[in-house]
Amino acid sequence: MDLTIHVKEDCIMIKKTLAWYLIVAMFIIGIAPRLDAAFAPSEVIGLDTSIRTGDIEKIRTALEHKLVQQRLTDLGYTAEEIGTRLTDLTDQELHTIASKLDSLTVGGDGLGIVIAILVIIILVIVVLQLTGRKVVVTQ
Repeated sequence: MDLTIHVKEDCIMIKKTLAWYLIVAMFIIGIAPRLDAAFAPSEVIGLDTSIRTGDIEKIRTALEHKLVQQRLTDLGYTAEEIGTRLTDLTDQELHTIASKLDSLTVGGDGLGIVIAILVIIILVIVVLQLTGRKVVVTQ
């Protein structure tokens, strides 16, 4: 009997020690700052001058639209200011802006509006059906 009590006490003592160890370990892990690591390029890679000029031309053609010119004028920018700011951009910034211009569509793609209208029509039909009204579509 005395042996089983002693084994139970040892087991409880091991569990308490393990619990305290885990508490301390989790506390240390929790207070350690999170660090991120990544590869850094050893040299700055510049874009080719033909790519830069192509990007500048793409941005200039986008800036020539009447709506864009009107909005920039409303914001207080002159054509000279826009030109100097455009030449002050780095190669990477120019390329980023030019690539984002490719994904822009004037007025959106319209698919979202069509889907929203269809969902509203379906909801109206469901509500009418639930209230006991009949929906008859004839041509």
